[in-house]
Amino acid sequence: MSDPSSKPNGNATTNGNGTAPAAVNGNPGPAKSQLYNPNRQVYRPQSHYHRRQRSNRNLCCCCCFWSILTLLAVALLAAIVGAALYVLYRPHRPEFSVTNLRIAKMNLTTSPDSPPHLATLFNLTLIAKNPNNHLTFFYDPFIVTVFSNSVTIGNGSLTAFVSDKNNQTSVRSIVSGSTDLDTESLTSLRSGLKKKEKGFPMEIQMDTKVKMKMESLKSKKVGIRVTCEGVRGNVPNGKIPSVASVINSECKVDLRIKIWKFSF
Repeated sequence: MSDPSSKPNGNATTNGNGTAPAAVNGNPGPAKSQLYNPNRQVYRPQSHYHRRQRSNRNLCCCCCFWSILTLLAVALLAAIVGAALYVLYRPHRPEFSVTNLRIAKMNLTTSPDSPPHLATLFNLTLIAKNPNNHLTFFYDPFIVTVFSNSVTIGNGSLTAFVSDKNNQTSVRSIVSGSTDLDTESLTSLRSGLKKKEKGFPMEIQMDTKVKMKMESLKSKKVGIRVTCEGVRGNVPNGKIPSVASVINSECKVDLRIKIWKFSF
C-alpha cells in the first residue's frame, strides 16, 4: 500500500528540468511610494481670513482715493471762486503814509552814578488810505513802536477805526518813552544823534488786526504790520518841538500770519 503523501499532485506542473516553477501570487505586492520632488509646489488651501483681509484693503484704498479726489475738487473750486472774485473786484492792500511827526521831547541823560536814561515824547499823524471800490477795512487798535538805529525810543497806540471804500482816514497818536539804556543801545543811539544835518533816523512800526467786508461777505481778522522808514528827526531846542522830515518816508504793509507760537 503506498503512502498518499508520496503521490504526486496531479495539478502540479513541471518545467523542462523537472522542477516546479515558482508560484505566482494573485495579490500584487505593496505599491511603491512616489519619489520626493523638491521642486514640486506644496498645495496650501486659501483661507477665508486672507480673502476678508484683501477685501478690507481694497475698500480702504477705494475710500482714500475718493477722499483725495473730493479734496482736490474742493480746492479747485475754491481756487476758481477766488480767481473770479479777484478778477471781478481787484482787491488792493491798504496804504499808509506819515504826514506829520513832531518831537516834543528827546532827552538823553548820563550820570556816573546811574545808567543812561532816555525820555521822549512824539506827536504822530498818519493817513490810512483804502484804494478799493468794493472793500471796507475794520481796524483793531494799533500798537505803535518807534525805533532809532534799532533802539526803542517810544511806544504808543492808535484807536480802532473803519476805513471805508475808496476813502482816506487821518489818525493821530501820542508816542512816549522813559527807559534806561544799556551800553550797546547808548552807543547805537548816540551814533544817530550825531547826524545833525540829516537828522537821526527813525522807524515807525505798527501792529494790528483787520477785518474786511465785501458786499455781504466778511473775512476773519488778519494780522498786519505797517512799517514806515525814511523819517529823519532832530532833537528839539528847549520847549519848542522840532518837526521831523517825512518827505522821503515810505510805509509798507505786510500780513502777519501766526502759526502756533511763530509769526511770519
